[in-house]
Amino acid sequence: MPEQSILVLDPASSDHHAEHEALRARGPASRVDVLGVTAWSISDPRLLKQLLNSAQVSKDARAHWPEFAEAVPTWPLALWVAVNNMFTAYGDDHRRLRRMVAPAFSSRRVQAMRPAVEGIVDSLLDALASRPAGESVDLREHLAYPLPIAVIGRLMGVPDSRRESFRSLVDNVFSTTLTAAQAAANAASLYEALDRLIAAKRAEPEPGDDMTSLLIAARDDEGDGSGFTDAELRDTLLLMISAGYETTVNVIDQAVTALLTDPQQLAHLRAGRADWNDVVEETLRHEPAVKHLPLRFAVTDIPLPDGQAIAKGEAILASYGAANRDPDWHGPTADRFDATRPSKEHLAFGHGVHFCLGAPLARLEVTTALRALFERFPEIELAVPVAELRPLPSLISNGHRSLP
Repeated sequence: MPEQSILVLDPASSDHHAEHEALRARGPASRVDVLGVTAWSISDPRLLKQLLNSAQVSKDARAHWPEFAEAVPTWPLALWVAVNNMFTAYGDDHRRLRRMVAPAFSSRRVQAMRPAVEGIVDSLLDALASRPAGESVDLREHLAYPLPIAVIGRLMGVPDSRRESFRSLVDNVFSTTLTAAQAAANAASLYEALDRLIAAKRAEPEPGDDMTSLLIAARDDEGDGSGFTDAELRDTLLLMISAGYETTVNVIDQAVTALLTDPQQLAHLRAGRADWNDVVEETLRHEPAVKHLPLRFAVTDIPLPDGQAIAKGEAILASYGAANRDPDWHGPTADRFDATRPSKEHLAFGHGVHFCLGAPLARLEVTTALRALFERFPEIELAVPVAELRPLPSLISNGHRSLP
């Protein structure tokens, strides 16, 4: 078949729905330009599941991407492939790293955090209730942001005084409009902040029960080589703080937007035809927190259903936003938000061995926030037409710049 032209993805993601539709129209896999790096965007959910679950696909750029050394100094998204943690690990290394992190997100530990999550939500809503009646407020700034920052801060033991500085640094990790120099400077600042956190935890007279202290202990106490290296420790903290914050912000943002855009959805909730879990899962399907996730790499040549092939060493982009709305998966109404949809299956948390460990905590936070918000403020409405909500300038992160 004739070779397809390369589709240049919009770094500012000004119309991601149109872009996702264009990806699906090009077939199950198509070559795209991601800020100067060529990759195969996978928008077909069946193919994407297959690849995400295949040993033929790796996240270890150093081992399986021939362009790694050339790309990292100049690519604005270098941090996404250069970190040393379970996000970029493959095979035995991935299993080793995931095994050490998994206890942080056990069912018992997540359920134990429920009272803290509810308390944080209540205090944020109390602050909103103290404002003058009828006043417009940015819910992204005053609910969607502070909740996961407070939760991940408690989980990781980040002092209150340092949480805002982490927030701005993490925001820039998800931005795709920074230059390579700006991204490198942001990464350097982020690592400095992580080093200060590690040093402060090591200086405490008694180890805490927060995950930073527990991961440091895993680094310092393992003598058989199965523990973290210094680089793995630092990059694991980076992963847990960033992934545990930015994505949850977007799900709250998108769920509120969907409910306030379509009054029928709130009517379904109030009549018992849907519940808050339905809303969360449909939001994850309809507007996943991450649109595209860079990058994976072909360990061997991989034939595709349409006769093309991903060559060994080529990069692969998981296009979750496009895959989740595939009409062959969710029918002709795939583009519509419907909390009563019988099947809300999605790939928002990934699939296979790299499925997001933090999914149960994210679901707890979003469900708690939505239920409490609409109970406290049953007459809440958007302060601007939905068409005026501006998307985040990122082909990765899927949210709005503000939510008035």
